[in-house]
Amino acid sequence: MIVGIDLGTTNSLIAVWEDGAARLIPNSLGEVLTPSCVSVDEDGSILVGRAARERLQTHPQHSAANFKRLMGSDKTLFLGKRAFRPEELSALVLRSLKEDAEAALGRPVEEAVITVPAYFSDAQRKATRAAGQLAGLKVERLLNEPTAAALAYGIHLREGESKFLVFDLGGGTFDVSVLDLFDGVMEVRASAGDNHLGGEDFVTVLVERFFETSKAPAALRHDAAFMQRLVAQAELAKRALSDSPRAEIIAGDGRQDYRMELDEAALEKACALLLARLRSPVERALRDASLPLAELDNIVLAGGATRMPIVRRMAARMFGRFPSCEINPDEVVALGAAVQAGLKMRDAALDEVVMTDVAPYSLGVSTTVRIGGDHFSHGHFDPIIERNTVVPVSRVKRYFPIRDDQQIIELVVYQGEARMASDNIKLGQLEVRLPSGVEDRGVDVRFTYDVNGLLQVEATVVSTKEVHSLVIEGNPGLLSEQEIAQRFVALSELKIHPRDRIENRTLLARAERLYQHLRGMPREQLGREITGFETALESQDQRVIVPAAKSFRDVVDYFDHQSFLLPDA
Repeated sequence: MIVGIDLGTTNSLIAVWEDGAARLIPNSLGEVLTPSCVSVDEDGSILVGRAARERLQTHPQHSAANFKRLMGSDKTLFLGKRAFRPEELSALVLRSLKEDAEAALGRPVEEAVITVPAYFSDAQRKATRAAGQLAGLKVERLLNEPTAAALAYGIHLREGESKFLVFDLGGGTFDVSVLDLFDGVMEVRASAGDNHLGGEDFVTVLVERFFETSKAPAALRHDAAFMQRLVAQAELAKRALSDSPRAEIIAGDGRQDYRMELDEAALEKACALLLARLRSPVERALRDASLPLAELDNIVLAGGATRMPIVRRMAARMFGRFPSCEINPDEVVALGAAVQAGLKMRDAALDEVVMTDVAPYSLGVSTTVRIGGDHFSHGHFDPIIERNTVVPVSRVKRYFPIRDDQQIIELVVYQGEARMASDNIKLGQLEVRLPSGVEDRGVDVRFTYDVNGLLQVEATVVSTKEVHSLVIEGNPGLLSEQEIAQRFVALSELKIHPRDRIENRTLLARAERLYQHLRGMPREQLGREITGFETALESQDQRVIVPAAKSFRDVVDYFDHQSFLLPDA
């Protein structure tokens, strides 16, 4: 069984191709969206999903979110005293999704298609694959998110030729892909994007505006619990403006409440720079695809942030038409991943389709350029694989030493589009020793880029045929196979909160969050109710726990909707 997984910045989903259709699999709470959050509970066990998201406000030092943005880096996040790499936190989310699927399907899940932003780098893709391995999954394919969205819309099933653009704005990343369908082949013509632009950035703008307009003291920026509450309120206000013309952000520090009113016009003005940044990748993708805007047959929206009216209006103005959004943008990528899983399993309900993708970045090496006589200019970027080259691809270039007595050629590999290598992203380097006393002192450098977006580099000394493979050493963003094996064992030994009790733990986390925002008699009442429910849980008697949970949920719902509740809950 191969499942499709959308490992998102804000939420993650898992889906399966079954009975001729893609189907989302709900988690233990009956929800298809699992927040990409991890928290360490009081007893040291690991919470994933909504319970962890609730604890972001009450226990910010023990919880983490948005770690997808750190994939491929050497960042370490501390949850209490325990340290995690971003791919380890992602692995815990993937493991939770895997367990949900196994519970729903009644059989082991060992293989997966995992989606990644089209603009993810080589290191970020390798980190995503490592996260899958750490979760106990064989990653069959890393599928670009815009391509997954196209599959979900069934664009691969249409007859005749069709050209379309996928506009994918998620929680943390923005991708644009131009695709062309003809004769059973779905070809990505061009991709562009921004790995640091997503719905979370719109929330950050609202947080900054809140401090500018509400007179909240700047010192509150260093109050982790206050900031988590404020971020949660900004997120709620952003979502509220999708359905109503006005919203209000109210956050308190226990002594005073601070307010900011918001409407769509104010949101659009505050986020003008972010909206402007959405244009550049669209223009680059169309330019690289050599495709006029008028020749596009359709524009497809994907990613939860495209729910925002200001984003949809901007897209409509840019494209001169209303984009397609029939499928829930939060779910479209996961559904497309399930279609790809069905194709991998060669399901009879799916016609075979050939899919081609492209390299989102140019990949090359740093070179030295002779500028006359014995004068040289160092550090120029020489692409070996140009961006938006169809993959899989293998390209080779021959390089020579700049001096006759040179014993070593140092190959430094970069990705990016800047003229100077130092302005691009360094991927790794290797030294190639040159033989003496030979005529041809050249070195053939071959780059091979596969459908998963992973790069292999080989350098062959022409005269001796000696081959050197690039090992990314000293790159803190990558784990070796040995480190993955070691960390797999360490993660396996973690105490994961039992799936069958996660609903009760989520309910308690929600109540604890509400308790922090109440005052006076309501706070005392809820405190007594929390203690009573904890006592019921300690009995370990389902005959006591089940009715207590139902009663406690009604109480929490009551407090959540009463007018005396502070609005920043």
